[in-house]
Amino acid sequence: MSEAKWYVVHTYSGYENKVKANIDKTIENRHLEDQILEVRVPMEEVTELKNGVQRAVQRKMFPGYVMIHMIMNDDTWYVVRNTRGVTGFVGPGSKPVPLEESEMENLGIKRDNVVVNFGVGDTVVVLSGAWEGTVGVVQSMNDQKKSLSINVELFGRETPVELGFSEVKKMD
Repeated sequence: MSEAKWYVVHTYSGYENKVKANIDKTIENRHLEDQILEVRVPMEEVTELKNGVQRAVQRKMFPGYVMIHMIMNDDTWYVVRNTRGVTGFVGPGSKPVPLEESEMENLGIKRDNVVVNFGVGDTVVVLSGAWEGTVGVVQSMNDQKKSLSINVELFGRETPVELGFSEVKKMD
């Protein structure tokens, strides 16, 4: 199996978030989580001045483009290419070209290897987000996505929740 790389997909203008949602849904339905790892619409925070009032807003860095971290094969190419709103991959002809390491770093996407001191079966506490303060046992880990799954009690039953490595710490 080849290594996952970042690819850029061209979309109809204004459809970036719809394309991201559609691809995320397809990944879930077709169980491609291990092949299409992440779909991003790169955003930047800018300060807008309207009617004399300054406010920070999120703006798309590349309108009309979505970035996808995936392992390129016939299945993943077909799924992405045939998603509603996608006009094609960025590259010459119909051949998708992955981004270089240097290009990814310029976009703020770093390939840092996170070393964690917990594993499956360890008890962790959530540090941030909606589940802050929740204690759970690690059920599974995904090193490529830098995420883990814990079970939390929701409405009286155990429910799996996916969290990033940086959102938890091991309990002593």
